[in-house]
Amino acid sequence: MGRGLAEASPIARAVFEEVDEALGQHLSRLMWEGPEDQLTLTENAQPAIMAVSIAALRVLESEGGLNLADKAAYVAGHSLGEYTALAAAGALGLAQTARLLKLRGQSMQAAVPVGEGAMAALLGLGFEAVQSIAEEAAQGQVCAAANDNAPGQVVVSGHVDAVARAMALARTRGARHSVLLPVSAPFHCALMQPAAEAMAAALADAELRAPFVPLVANVTAAPVTDPGAIRRLLVEQVTGTVRWRESVLAMAALGVTGFVELGGKVLAPMVRRITPDVPVLSAGDMAGVEALAKEI
Repeated sequence: MGRGLAEASPIARAVFEEVDEALGQHLSRLMWEGPEDQLTLTENAQPAIMAVSIAALRVLESEGGLNLADKAAYVAGHSLGEYTALAAAGALGLAQTARLLKLRGQSMQAAVPVGEGAMAALLGLGFEAVQSIAEEAAQGQVCAAANDNAPGQVVVSGHVDAVARAMALARTRGARHSVLLPVSAPFHCALMQPAAEAMAAALADAELRAPFVPLVANVTAAPVTDPGAIRRLLVEQVTGTVRWRESVLAMAALGVTGFVELGGKVLAPMVRRITPDVPVLSAGDMAGVEALAKEI
């Protein structure tokens, strides 16, 4: 996870070193050597995923001649990726982003006792249909449409029993499949309110500048540059729906003619399903970054 970038580029290595120093832990060693069960803890996974994306960006900037301000019309990220997008666009410093994501992971994990919450992907149904199912399945508990990822790929989040009811209902409503996700907490639903409060306090003290490229926010699927509005939206995002499908459609409607995913190949397949006629590139390792540099 990012090791090839660090070994091939001192610029990338410096990103991982700065994140390690900011967190006061050898996160990069954990990323490269494990143990996996520690890396996948959300308090470690969130800053780790961000670090790989920023390392790929920094290599593109230094060795590929990329100027994000000139090349990009918008930045966006899925859930924790919104912080990465803000760091990429100069709104947050790298060290501060790492610390915020560490806190975000800790507070999200602490918000709900282990075993009380769950998330499930309902495949083959539209967002409105899943919203209706979630409302019906709640029965006094929490169940919400948490991630609108792509056409026919919507995630629900909430209490374990409510999510199980949503999965059962989805099968009767024509869902192609329903999959319980291997997550440590029920993200992006009302159960995350304690985490939202923790992030509100942290973001109030954070130095957050206007990004030099507008951010398309998860909870509004619309561009934003005002730091005060971004702070508010980052807090709302903890309990709100990640409107990724709508965000991609909004960028395409605003004239975006290509998408680039940095750090992995998770979002690119979603984007292709949402806007099949718009080219999508991705890069998560050094070979991918070098190939991407030739394309952009």
